[in-house]
Amino acid sequence: MPEPASTGHPAVDDALARLGALDGADTEAHPEVYEDVHQRLTDILAALDHE
Repeated sequence: MPEPASTGHPAVDDALARLGALDGADTEAHPEVYEDVHQRLTDILAALDHE
């Protein structure tokens, strides 16, 4: 899986980099990774609303 392009926001980049865990992982592991990335991005957006 190619590295995602930098967004310029370190927390978003870290969340997207987590998708790299899917490379070579069994399909059964995918939902956990997707849920983790989704939660991280949701938290980042929520934090922006509070700034």
